[in-house]
Amino acid sequence: MTDIPPAATQPAKRHAPLETLSEKFEVFAIASAQILLIFVIGVIVLQLAWLLITQTTDRLKDIGSAADLQRTGQSAFGGVLLILLGLELLESLRTYFTEHKVRLELILVAATIAVGRHVILIDLEHAGGMQLIGVSALVLALTTGCYLTKRSFRENG
Repeated sequence: MTDIPPAATQPAKRHAPLETLSEKFEVFAIASAQILLIFVIGVIVLQLAWLLITQTTDRLKDIGSAADLQRTGQSAFGGVLLILLGLELLESLRTYFTEHKVRLELILVAATIAVGRHVILIDLEHAGGMQLIGVSALVLALTTGCYLTKRSFRENG
């Protein structure tokens, strides 16, 4: 008696023609988005480095008060957070490409970084009360979502 491999006894899985095309297009779109995002992050890193190198001496001469120092620091921190935001988006795409899942935790972290960058760049002297309340509500909602997501992962193993 000959052994028949289990794959030979099961019917072949058929894909609809558009399903195969859709899967290939999805791979192409995600890979293209990753390449574009890598390019954008690289440009941002180079531009931030160039700005720091070329404008540091000029900015240091212009700093005459703590408020001037704060504005300069806010700009630098905003640039760094922009890079982190790009890296988080890249991680989201990578996760989707490999696991075919959108991880809520990565999306919440990216959104928190984006809002945090906005908070750093807010001009508190000219910002309205409703704008500050709205941003505060966003920060609270996002950090609560991050906390609940992490707690859920811990409880579920």
